[in-house]
Amino acid sequence: QVQLVQSGGGLVQAGGSLRLSCAASGRPFSAYAMGWFRQAPGKEREFVAAVGWTASIYYADSVKGRFTISRDNAKNTVYLQMDSLKPEDTAIYSCAGGKYKYATSDTSDYDYWGQGTQVTVSS
Repeated sequence: QVQLVQSGGGLVQAGGSLRLSCAASGRPFSAYAMGWFRQAPGKEREFVAAVGWTASIYYADSVKGRFTISRDNAKNTVYLQMDSLKPEDTAIYSCAGGKYKYATSDTSDYDYWGQGTQVTVSS
């Protein structure tokens, strides 16, 4: 069993930055692909970014060049650095972990989910 606990998020003005963290406990973190997803009100959950245990990285086109995903296996933590935030980035962000080798955007590849955290970007 893997437990994921998120921190970070909040309210920021457009153009600002936030960093989300997701700390894992349980099975070896280094063997898991980790991803970030988000869900805006009235919309489906969408993929944001992922990093495989091979260190492969994959971003959604909507965040490429603005968001950076990274992992620190020594701290069992994955981060999402969000820069140049836009109002359309407003959503609940959730981290996820799955025993998958490469970065993946498919929610079915993830077995464990964080509790979600609100990110609100004002215009």
